[in-house]
Amino acid sequence: MLGLNRILSLRTARIRSCGSPGARLSSRSPSCQNPGASSRIYCACLLLLLVVTPRADSSWWYIGALGARVICDNIPGLVNKQRQLCQRHPDIMQAIGEGTKEWIRECQHQFRHHRWNCSTLDRDHTVFGRVLLRSSREAAFVYAISSAGVVYALTRACSQGELKTCNCDPHKRGRASDERGEFDWGGCSDNINYGIKFAKAFIDAKERTVRDARALMNLHNNRCGRTAVKRFMKLECKCHGVSGSCTLRTCWMAMSDFRKTGDYLRKKYNGAIEVTMNQDGTGFAVANKAFRKATKNDLVYFENSPDYCLQDKSAGSLGTAGRVCNKTSRGTDGCEVMCCGRGYDTTRVKQITKCECKFKWCCAVECKDCEEAVDIHTCKAPKRAEWLDQT
Repeated sequence: MLGLNRILSLRTARIRSCGSPGARLSSRSPSCQNPGASSRIYCACLLLLLVVTPRADSSWWYIGALGARVICDNIPGLVNKQRQLCQRHPDIMQAIGEGTKEWIRECQHQFRHHRWNCSTLDRDHTVFGRVLLRSSREAAFVYAISSAGVVYALTRACSQGELKTCNCDPHKRGRASDERGEFDWGGCSDNINYGIKFAKAFIDAKERTVRDARALMNLHNNRCGRTAVKRFMKLECKCHGVSGSCTLRTCWMAMSDFRKTGDYLRKKYNGAIEVTMNQDGTGFAVANKAFRKATKNDLVYFENSPDYCLQDKSAGSLGTAGRVCNKTSRGTDGCEVMCCGRGYDTTRVKQITKCECKFKWCCAVECKDCEEAVDIHTCKAPKRAEWLDQT
């Protein structure tokens, strides 16, 4: 029963009770408008069916786990349009699979010192499990970083000549100018617009098959991720002239390292804005009138996050028992915060490090292997009674 209550709380941003103002369910279920026991039973059953059906079902994210074995019919959770694009562009699916591994690593890097650390589940078609059922900040970040990762992977594959349907940006031709003067377009400019266009068509296809609050939230955060990659495009140039005088320049547009996109979206996560659906169901209204309205560049979410302290299968929380923490830090990686006040265990281990390094002519550095004792602090597991309350 606890699991059902948890799911009911998770879905409040998506489904309103039958007969409430502006409810989308009423337009799908005319019998909800009619009095009588049969119509009430029908409404109750339909509402229960919608509530207990998980939103975090299989996802295209699972492509990353398939590696070179991407077979479109074997990828669970794809909608018809996604499956058609997959069958039509197997080379692009391969690039998306490689890109998925990269954005998951970036997600885990950004949250490595936090209770929720972007953990994935092995052999799970949802990749992240039930944690993304909740329309939280974490869900907003995952949708944004995944969308950004696809744009980055496809744009890079275009420039490297790995895809049949695109190559370098065809619009970067002829002469142009910047604050340093004129230059010639040359080299291979990253075709960011192709990456954005295909990522939008492929990723957004699933969200456009439903019309609810969570789909609108996902579409918004997907867009934030796509535009974040373009934000960090940079002009790179090569100088020509006597002794590198740079009297002539050849330039091209290139993507920055994906870490910049990850850092940017991490800041957007910190400043994410809690919203509610507006009355006509086409956009957002800020949940707290004291805060500013969300812009197209802000991440948005509907529900507060759990504290992720304890393992909770219904919420998808893995808990922090056994996580390494920093005894001297007062930040999120500190033992007090990471361990949620449960305390920590200390284990002394031996580590081999390089020491007494010397430069040897020419041109090498020789070091000795030194052994040192290091204390590793890990969060204590919760008391059994406390753990049972969450399962």
